[in-house]
Amino acid sequence: MKFLKSFYIHNSFFRYIAILSALFIVSYWVKWLYPIAWITTFLLLATFFLDLFLVYSTKKGIEASRITPQKLSNSDHNTITLNFRSFYPFKVLISIIDELPVQFQKRDFDYTTTLLKGDKKQYDYTVRPVDRGEYVFGNLNIFVSSHLKMVKRRYLFQKDEMVPVYPSIIQMQQYDFLAMSNNLTEFGLKKIRRIGHTQEFEQIKEYIAGDDFRTINWKATAKRSQLMVNQYQDEKSQPIYSIIDTGRVMKMPFNELKLVDYAINSTLAFSNVALKKNDKTGMISFSKKIETFLPAVQKITYLNTILEKLYNVTTAFTDSDFGLLYAHIKRKVNHRSLLLLYTNFEHISAMRRQLPFLTAIAKKHVLVVIFFENTELKELIETNAEDIQSIYHKTIAEKFSLEKRLMQKELQQYGIQTILTKPENLTINTINKYLEIKARGLL
Repeated sequence: MKFLKSFYIHNSFFRYIAILSALFIVSYWVKWLYPIAWITTFLLLATFFLDLFLVYSTKKGIEASRITPQKLSNSDHNTITLNFRSFYPFKVLISIIDELPVQFQKRDFDYTTTLLKGDKKQYDYTVRPVDRGEYVFGNLNIFVSSHLKMVKRRYLFQKDEMVPVYPSIIQMQQYDFLAMSNNLTEFGLKKIRRIGHTQEFEQIKEYIAGDDFRTINWKATAKRSQLMVNQYQDEKSQPIYSIIDTGRVMKMPFNELKLVDYAINSTLAFSNVALKKNDKTGMISFSKKIETFLPAVQKITYLNTILEKLYNVTTAFTDSDFGLLYAHIKRKVNHRSLLLLYTNFEHISAMRRQLPFLTAIAKKHVLVVIFFENTELKELIETNAEDIQSIYHKTIAEKFSLEKRLMQKELQQYGIQTILTKPENLTINTINKYLEIKARGLL
């Protein structure tokens, strides 16, 4: 039974059979071809059994393994590595079919190569998940054939290997590296620095025109015989919350990724940067109810807790209750905090319905409302209209685009900070806004 499960006929064998059949048909009119056809048949059978012996003579002919990350990173290209080695005493042709998780909807995976005796090879390919959750890899199938190409032997490795897909860990690591190296401009991040007047001392420096006389350090001035001033930096360990709206408005997809997943990826990357900047970081997710609440904590290991909570954030086709959010913040967030609210408004009327709650939150906290540009509308606006229907569609698209900018201005009139961003630029723009608020001392 085990033999039958591993035994396959090579495609070349069927071509040989087709040629042999044609030879028998032609021999009906050309009589001298008939004995040649029979001789060819016996040779083909002999070759078939010889190939069968060669492929199955080595008990363990192939060794292979699939190496996957412990966690796949959502919306990123994750590298999967296949390692394989031949123990056959002759050159073999191998065909690899890796059974990818059903979420990828890819059924044409195939990689073919040759291996000499004792050869080791590695093959890397990438996968890009667009949903969080459990992804199950099926069998790693290795089909082996000799140079005779009559039969194939299948080897199976690593059946049903589950790998979880988490929020974008790769994106988080990229911004972590940039924040640590201060090479922020590479990804469009602005390094904003302000000379503050808080209680956190930074350094003593020489006085230059424009420095505040109140910061003169007279002891250092006496020692150096020139004016020296104290320089201060922004106060650290300030509470910052990422608030994710998980209602129906966040299910809209862009580039195969839902808006809520863009928000989740941004929250993870931003929380990591804020913790590295010694601020307290927390998280809230809500729709009809408060689904997740993590109080702001300044502890680098707290990032793992945030990651696990983000992994389980789900969306529903419900309208979010901003009144409930306001009541929860009033009850649970006692200190003045920076609140980054990830949501989306497609119509100005929808924004105005929530405006009383947003202004109430902004009275006690620094509120940043983050919502999204419709990039598909922008593409429609930039295309040339060639008929009346195209003009109509373009006009409607421009109206919706204008409403987004009007929403942004109206929120700013009520003292609410805003970010209107393309989904793919969300993380960059969020971190820039955080740096700007810190530099301006608004918190």
